Amino acid sequence: MRYSSVCRGEFVNRPNRFIANVIVEGVPVTAHVKNTGRCRELLLSGAEVYLEKVENTQRKTAYDLVAVRKTNGMLINIDSQAPNKMVREWLDQQAFDRIQPEFCYGHSRVDFCMEKGNQRFLLEVKGCTLERDGLGFFPDAPTARGTKHLRELMKAASEGYNAAVAFVIQMDGVSEVRPNAETDPKFAEALKDAEKAGVKVLFLMCHVEPDVIEIVQMNQNMLD
Repeated sequence: MRYSSVCRGEFVNRPNRFIANVIVEGVPVTAHVKNTGRCRELLLSGAEVYLEKVENTQRKTAYDLVAVRKTNGMLINIDSQAPNKMVREWLDQQAFDRIQPEFCYGHSRVDFCMEKGNQRFLLEVKGCTLERDGLGFFPDAPTARGTKHLRELMKAASEGYNAAVAFVIQMDGVSEVRPNAETDPKFAEALKDAEKAGVKVLFLMCHVEPDVIEIVQMNQNMLD
């Protein structure tokens, strides 16, 4: 996917999880942060960030903060809406007969339900923005919702669904995501249990530029 009207800025601070103060060409601006995670290792004072100019004149902020360059030079897309959009594009290229987003299952909405012949698939999508020593980690903040989704996928697998969770790695050079047990041990335990229950864990590697993010490789196909 490609962003339009992207400009470079310098991150100042984040008064709350929804907005950031940024300097663009010497002018202070307020941007909407398209990620409610902590991003503590990314959104540091002075960090190089990239903003998309928003055309909606009814909004309080004229920019969306979509990417940040980490201190190690790695450019990371932090747009939490990007993974689902990219995965939908990926699914459209697969041999599914039907794709339904926001599928109601149990007590959750699973990101995608797909059908192929008499096979049914459930897919939950997670964006990964946390990198340490060349590995991705999820989550960067405790996620009871994410743990709940994994438990739902386990139940679906026991009922005959082909269930999977896809980690979209929103940076270059990282091919694997591990559970961030230090931050959320319950999610780490649930992911381990899910794999044992037959839930597939997919890693979708991306190429990131200031105005582009695209899936370039996947470690396996749901249809395999």
